[in-house]
Amino acid sequence: MMHQQGSLMPPLLGGVFCQCRSAETHPGVDPGGGGGGGHPPAGDPSSPSPPFEAASPGQTEHPCDICGGPEQEHRLKVLFQVLDVNGDGGICVNDLTIGLKKLGVHRTEHELMKIVKAGDKDLDGQLDFEEFVHYLRDHEKKLRLVFKSLDKKNDGRIDSQEIMQSLRDLGVNISEEQADKILRSMDKNGTMTIDWNEWRDYHLLHPADNIPEIILHWRHSTILDVGESLLVPDEFTAEEKKTGMWWRHLVAGGGAGAVSRTCTAPLDRLKVLMQVHASKSNSMRITGGFIQMIREGGVRSLWRGNGINVIKIAPESAIKFMAYEQIKRLIGSNQETLGIAERFVSGSLAGAIAQSSIYPMEVLKTRLALRKTGQFSGIVDCAKHIFKKEGAAAFYKGYVPNMLGIIPYAGIDLAVYETLKNSWLQRFATDSADPGVFVLLACGTTSSTCGQLASYPLALVRTRMQAQATLESGPQMSMTSLFKHIVRTEGPMGLYRGLAPNFMKVIPSVSISYVVYEHLKITLGVQSK
Repeated sequence: MMHQQGSLMPPLLGGVFCQCRSAETHPGVDPGGGGGGGHPPAGDPSSPSPPFEAASPGQTEHPCDICGGPEQEHRLKVLFQVLDVNGDGGICVNDLTIGLKKLGVHRTEHELMKIVKAGDKDLDGQLDFEEFVHYLRDHEKKLRLVFKSLDKKNDGRIDSQEIMQSLRDLGVNISEEQADKILRSMDKNGTMTIDWNEWRDYHLLHPADNIPEIILHWRHSTILDVGESLLVPDEFTAEEKKTGMWWRHLVAGGGAGAVSRTCTAPLDRLKVLMQVHASKSNSMRITGGFIQMIREGGVRSLWRGNGINVIKIAPESAIKFMAYEQIKRLIGSNQETLGIAERFVSGSLAGAIAQSSIYPMEVLKTRLALRKTGQFSGIVDCAKHIFKKEGAAAFYKGYVPNMLGIIPYAGIDLAVYETLKNSWLQRFATDSADPGVFVLLACGTTSSTCGQLASYPLALVRTRMQAQATLESGPQMSMTSLFKHIVRTEGPMGLYRGLAPNFMKVIPSVSISYVVYEHLKITLGVQSK
């Protein structure tokens, strides 16, 4: 989290930001704490300097002559010209390498590539002046969020105890001596504390999209279980991987998923029955479906298929996590977090590998949910019966639509979640990157629901194919034939049979899994924020 590599910012970089202390120009924008007013000498790196923020429209009567006028524009242009080594009006990775070395700032090529990628809106491989300014503003906001979350005492300064506590929250225990060493790498004035200016100057041109605070607060696929297993895996910080906290998170997530799925199993079984048996001629309603299940097998029959659904959580989560980490390495990504496109590719491939590994359990779940009273004595008996009657191939019926469903589900869930997350961070994150329980649950529920809606027709066709052998009179159809048959006989809405009970279980599933996850985290010794 604290990057010890790199030198302190020279006056030119420190002077890019506003040095105004005027309360009427920048009310409430002083995470560095400290008083004083007026304008210190321009370019003095030791002078207090609040962050680079434009005055709001209502404050134009007292414009700051640095941050709101030509002086600040000039400073940014000078910095841009210094970094634009070849003078072509754009800063590329090579320009940054040479330009920052001239300023005494050392960054790896990988870090510089991330800076350019983060700010390059028109995808031309370099930053023009407008993109450069936008990157600095956005970057500084993220740095301010992290500073606020590290400043436990809220006194505008970070000391060694606060660094130790923050790293402990991330699952890392360091000595006071190690914390002092981190402090000294950023401390310019020898006070053994870091104020906002020292923090910002040190991290100014360092990529800020891998901030552990944001990873921690916005983790959702480990926490929220909606009964589907196609979510892109969560990112874990390097510290969590090193200390073994990652497996505790996964165990807590698995336990939460087991409780959540068990509580909502009656709705899940009803969904499967409606997907397979409901049609225009055989309309199945929610209340009627529950009455039918209870009449046929009693109250216990509502939980048919839940045992295998819970059992498959552990192998699937473990395989998906390991595959995700390996695929990240294969695509040449060794940074702590990935961009959204890389996460989508890695997550989709990891999901495909995990689903391929446990797919026979998916078929067993469907068959057990559809079974009549006394048909099978249990999971093993069901598996033996399918193998004897239909052969090994039966355990992969519906495999193709299941694999195809991963793409819209994972892609839309990830895109919607990232959009909601970034929107919240831009609009409402002032003192912390922590969105709070309600926002996290709302974003996770919305993104999962959108993903399910997009992939639902494929999920329905998968379930029908898994169940075909249980329908005595029904022909054995391929995926495309089944799609055409459903649309022809039932219309496009036939592809959404069972959608109501599916969506009815989303909110209780998310709520239950979150509460159980939080309790299991405490039991397993995972530090809570």
